[in-house]
Amino acid sequence: MNVLVIGSGGREHALCHALRRSRGLGRLLILPGNAGTAELGTNVPGDPCDIALALEVARREDVGLTIVGPEEPLAAGIVDAFEAAGRRIFGPTAAAARLESDKAFAKQLMRQYAVPTADARIFDDYELARQYIATRDEAVVVKAAGLAKGKGVIVCADPADAILAAERILVQRVFGEAGARIVVEERLLGREASLLAVVDRHTSYLLEPAQDHKRLGDGDSGPNTGGMGAFCPTPLVTEAVLRQVQTQILVPVLDALVREGLPYRGVLYLGLMLTAAGPKVLEFNCRFGDPEAQAILMRLESDLLELLNAAVDGRLEQVEVRWDPRHALCVVMASAGYPEAVRTGVPIRGLPPPADDAVVFHAGTRRVGDEVVTAGGRVLGVTALGPTLADARRRAYELVAQIRFEGAQYRTDLGA
Repeated sequence: MNVLVIGSGGREHALCHALRRSRGLGRLLILPGNAGTAELGTNVPGDPCDIALALEVARREDVGLTIVGPEEPLAAGIVDAFEAAGRRIFGPTAAAARLESDKAFAKQLMRQYAVPTADARIFDDYELARQYIATRDEAVVVKAAGLAKGKGVIVCADPADAILAAERILVQRVFGEAGARIVVEERLLGREASLLAVVDRHTSYLLEPAQDHKRLGDGDSGPNTGGMGAFCPTPLVTEAVLRQVQTQILVPVLDALVREGLPYRGVLYLGLMLTAAGPKVLEFNCRFGDPEAQAILMRLESDLLELLNAAVDGRLEQVEVRWDPRHALCVVMASAGYPEAVRTGVPIRGLPPPADDAVVFHAGTRRVGDEVVTAGGRVLGVTALGPTLADARRRAYELVAQIRFEGAQYRTDLGA
């Protein structure tokens, strides 16, 4: 079966790496891909949000399954267009993907169906938001309701900071139209964890739990980013926590979507805060997390193509999923200036070849002649396996020390 992967980041490289081990894989195409995916398949130039182009490629190349990596094409309705054209595709419809593309919708759905999450208010008027925030006397979180590439969440230690954040989003529009509405919610206390479920509208399967690191600097300092690293599994998610997530969050949310006429198929990412009162939802994503996918998929022993085909066909319960018992840890290497303006075109040196226990996943890269150069904020996801988390961590940072590009920044405390 020929497969088309939509996207150009580290998540898409990790998907391609896992797909290459699939027995049923024919040609592998990536729209548009990066320097790393080019080593595994054929990159197709173009905009990943160009739905007409994606459909044309799927028809021309006799693609049997299209896998959508990033959130923007999902929100734009790529799944709806493919299904209308009779093409097989893995991902939720645009209406179901509102769980990610519209945080206000997700918050209202959780409130209606009693899914545990932070108490929140929704605003599209700055003055009303300012008045509400001024009545608070504790830390709050201000979120752009739309898609902001993982950067639209501002954790504010006091109400004055939150008022400034609301002004930046609603008035100054630092996140563009993604900030036409904001969600102001209480700051939850606890430890964060990520759970991803493959869903086929009737059945769901939870992948191995991971722990992400959103803040730019060591010790969870600095601004929020799209993710600076992850490891899998995480000891935070015990069997008891998994049962709570299944019964209190995953099943109620999927049932709520069915009741609302929005049956879900694809990957549902649960961003959780493990509080003293139990797990609560921080956010939903409607695709594989990045960089969680790099760590999780490194440990997947089962055939990924078989798993995703089963989800598309509604027979997920027939698939047995096996995991490598080793731990995986991913260290993101980012460009200078990230998560703000970054310089691209910087040569990357010292890239090691893939090994059984380590792969450098490309995120923001491209090839120029004989050189691989930077092409984005997050550049590489250096991912390693080890018998223990400490072993995986040691191996990953050994490789990080070998890789050089001007201005590279990364956290040194992942998995410590």
